[in-house]
Amino acid sequence: MSGTKPRALLPVQEHLRDQVANALRAALISGDLKPGTVYSAPALAAEYGVSATPVREAMLDLVREGMVEAVRNKGFRVTELSERDLDEYTEIRSLVEIPTIGRVTRSATREQLEALRPVAEEIVAAAQRGDLIGYLEADRRFHLDLLALAGNARLVETVAELRKRSRLYGLADLSHSGSLVGSAEEHTALLDIMISGDAEGAEEYMRRHLAHVRTLWATRRKRAGDAAAPRGAGVR
Repeated sequence: MSGTKPRALLPVQEHLRDQVANALRAALISGDLKPGTVYSAPALAAEYGVSATPVREAMLDLVREGMVEAVRNKGFRVTELSERDLDEYTEIRSLVEIPTIGRVTRSATREQLEALRPVAEEIVAAAQRGDLIGYLEADRRFHLDLLALAGNARLVETVAELRKRSRLYGLADLSHSGSLVGSAEEHTALLDIMISGDAEGAEEYMRRHLAHVRTLWATRRKRAGDAAAPRGAGVR
């Protein structure tokens, strides 16, 4: 169109910053970057094959999301979630997501719900092959697209932020133990209940799903603590 100012292209550096941030988020959630550990931008840059600048910029994004904290003259420390932190995030998600699932069950068409089945099956397939990045991305899309059927964009944004902050550490451990597949299969089961029109049943299943995820996280933390405990140590 004549007279219309062309849109400026995003700088290559900005694209790289986003790519690095996504890679770091995945490493945090999968457990490749350990809670409580300090990482320097130059070391991470060397690992990812990029300069230190986009790594520092990406890390600052993660600081704002509460996933890491800056350590002066050293780098960034991966923040640790306490049991109370996760309980509170899970409680907020339950207050928002459970009734919304009921609303969507009552209002969404069968076609809208069935459209999400390939994503639900993708979650299971990713868990079965141990593809943690694929699992996380499919899981995120399923839950957010399902909630989007309620027609409240701000609600979806809120849940997306809560999901970032209540991320699961050590998904690799859960994948190796086979626990991740069971959790993944709950998505297709939830979809079947919703398609049947059972709103109360869908709410209850969503409640159990969130509780299951919380239990998996706690179990993984306990295993990590047991592994770190010296031999012969007992409860005091």
